[in-house]
Amino acid sequence: MVTKRTHLGNIVVTKQFFSELIGRTIISCFGVVDMNADGAKQNLLESLPFLPKKTQIDKGVSFKIINDKLYIELHITVMYGINVASVVKSIQHKIKFAVEDEIDFPVERVNIYVDGIKS
Repeated sequence: MVTKRTHLGNIVVTKQFFSELIGRTIISCFGVVDMNADGAKQNLLESLPFLPKKTQIDKGVSFKIINDKLYIELHITVMYGINVASVVKSIQHKIKFAVEDEIDFPVERVNIYVDGIKS
């Protein structure tokens, strides 16, 4: 959880809210086909049939908060035939704007890993 102090009191933002906000922003971006699991642990958990699956909206989203700044990592699959660099740059700007506009929390870096291309 993240606590932000204001003149009216404390605002507490959960990690679930961050993940869903970032996930909804990514899904609305042109060229993004899918969100991918962001590591061996998530891949293993996805393959086990008896565990509930992570929702599509926050799959592949991870972030850290260091010195009151947000560092975001995303794993995506993009559409074949698009300019990947342009899509990544657009996603970075949209994520930064969405987070800073919604909760006024500074985003230091958005790292995007393109794990695949689909037609």
